[in-house]
Parts: sequence; structure tokens; C-alpha cells
Amino acid sequence: MSATMAAIFWVISIAVPPLVGDMIVPGIDVRGDFLLWVFLMLVTFIFVIRALSDALSLADVLTDIFLRRLGAKEDRSLKRVGRDAIYIILTILLASALIPFLSYVAEIGNMLAGAASLVALGLIIVLTYDIGRILYRTLETRTEVLANRLAKLAKRSRKKKG
Repeated sequence: MSATMAAIFWVISIAVPPLVGDMIVPGIDVRGDFLLWVFLMLVTFIFVIRALSDALSLADVLTDIFLRRLGAKEDRSLKRVGRDAIYIILTILLASALIPFLSYVAEIGNMLAGAASLVALGLIIVLTYDIGRILYRTLETRTEVLANRLAKLAKRSRKKKG
């Protein structure tokens, strides 16, 4: 529902402001079409935030289902890796969708697009680091368990021979 409302307000923000024309709002000396566009984009942004929140909670549920089908136990670290991977994909999709629109903003569009791409890059780096850290820790503990089993097996074989 939130995504639908965001799309509706985005279409309205494209179609309605030109109808206002070059009317100047008295007292603040701002063009009416620009003020209306800013208001409609803020409302759109609020609905996009709500839609992303809904999508993240849905992604958490889908990740749990997917990891259970892969045979992962109730291991929180593996679930977190799956969630981080989904968040990376969502970050890439969101950034690639927003950057063209941000570049059209007058005078500061290129800076906004650059800032959005840098923020997306930062999020991706942090999430990738988190994935690497979790996988390293998981692999380290499982390797230690395997090494301990092999050491016990070697001790048993030495006792049988000696």
C-alpha cells in the first residue's frame, strides 16, 4: 500500500506543479510550482520510507524461510549474513533508482547524486565487512571443532597401536 501511495504522489508531483504555473507565493518569494513539488516529494519520501520498512520486514521473513530450506539451523549468524546480502541488493537497487532523479535537482543535483552513490558505497562496504567477519568467525569455530575431532581420532589410533 505504501509503495502504491508513493508512486501515486510521485506521478502527482510530476503532473500537478506545471498546472500552478509561475505563481509566486507571497511572503516567502518562492514559485508555487516548486513549493508544491517539494511538498509532494516529501510526502512521496515518507511513503517510500514506509514501503522500505515493510520490505525489510518481509525480507527478514523470506530470508528465514530461504535459510531453513538451505538446511541452516537456527544459527543467527547465518541469518544475519543472509539479511546483509539482501540489504546489499536493496541498497544497490535503491541507489540506482534514486540517482537519476537526484541528478535532475537544479544546481545541486550532481552533488546529491554523488552523495547518494557514496552513501550507498559506504553501506555496501560496511555490510560486506560484516558478512566477512561473521563468515570468518563461523568458519573459525567450525574448523576448530573439526581439528579437535581429528586430534581425538589421532590419539585413539595411537592408543590402539601402542
